[in-house]
Amino acid sequence: MRLSVDPGLAVAAYEQIVAQIRDAVDRGELATGTKLPTVRQLAGDLGLATNTVARAYRELESTGVVTTNRRNGTVVSAAPAAAPNPEVEAAAVLFVHAARRGGLDLTRALGVIRESW
Repeated sequence: MRLSVDPGLAVAAYEQIVAQIRDAVDRGELATGTKLPTVRQLAGDLGLATNTVARAYRELESTGVVTTNRRNGTVVSAAPAAAPNPEVEAAAVLFVHAARRGGLDLTRALGVIRESW
């Protein structure tokens, strides 16, 4: 998996990292037990401050997407899938269609959702 951060977006860098990792986990690209790069390594690769990457990892950990410990580092968790909600799923489909028509990429569309949350 290749992460990237677009400094031109209105979405904070840590939020872009969180969105990309969550998306990769949801798609199965990052399986349970997959070890993520260290905070320092990913910060260096992306040209970011270590605190930015650490914040992204903390948010992912707080939502159960990853777990972190000193011995094993940060790994993808076996998070339970949320029960489907037909109303939310229908609204999501409508939003995705509108976002695509409006020319939004996934990162920006997720940013719109976060701003509305």
